[in-house]
Amino acid sequence: MSGADLLAAWRAHLADNLRRSPHTVRAYVAAAARLVAAQACHDWDSLARIEAHHLRAFLAARRAEGLANTSAARELSALKAFIAFARGQAGDPDPAAPRLRGPRLKKGLPRPVTPDEAVSLAETVEESASTEWIGARDRAVLLLLYGSGLRIAEALALKGGDQPLGEVLLVRGKGGKQRLVPVLPITRAAVADYVRQCPWPLTRDAPLFRGAKGGPLSPGMVQRAVAAARRALGLPESATPHALRHSFATHLLGAGADLRALQELLGHASLGSTQIYTRVDAAQLLDQYRKAHPRG
Repeated sequence: MSGADLLAAWRAHLADNLRRSPHTVRAYVAAAARLVAAQACHDWDSLARIEAHHLRAFLAARRAEGLANTSAARELSALKAFIAFARGQAGDPDPAAPRLRGPRLKKGLPRPVTPDEAVSLAETVEESASTEWIGARDRAVLLLLYGSGLRIAEALALKGGDQPLGEVLLVRGKGGKQRLVPVLPITRAAVADYVRQCPWPLTRDAPLFRGAKGGPLSPGMVQRAVAAARRALGLPESATPHALRHSFATHLLGAGADLRALQELLGHASLGSTQIYTRVDAAQLLDQYRKAHPRG
């Protein structure tokens, strides 16, 4: 058996058995390919013998190449899943992954996810749902958080009368303060797809997003779905539904958005609440500088 055969089996398992998104499949297979090459593994038995100290040395080499903490955490999650699969293929009666903690992630500032990670979260939540309409619902909610910067409570407060969504949406935020937010075409399409599939009548004054039994969708259900998806994707615990709102703000600021305009879009009462995103953007810029500068 060749390394290519191992990777082909892993790719098929991810795509066909686990129904992971194409983005996840690419990332997990790429991580596995690096490990197979580094360890010169050509069969399941040799992969099954990889232990925590092998992974620790492999990740140390990757970090020396400039891999960031968050990327290292994702890579470790992907590799542990790959080794657990390999041990199952090798006939190990207890095919658990090696026990190894990921790198410590700094806390404090909001931790935005990248655009690819945001889309992957939405896709994975959709693919993992118990029914097709619930998957469409969860994807629509997450795209509202990321694409329009809504708080989760604001998204779940939408009514049947708010759809079909237009290019802008009137949102009632904290303290009853209203604001207009943009709605991307992909978000409008996702909400329309959910509305088409929802088995419950979406009357004007009823909640737009429904739970499995027809009641209002609770924030906890969305949070649990995202937690499962981020584990599948190997994302850090900071990748929460609220992090998608942070990403909306950080990416707009990075693209040149005016701070006052961003304050209005987010519904912040004071500019000070919005200014934290300048610290996030500056921190990311400094991180890139340190990686790229020859004296960094």
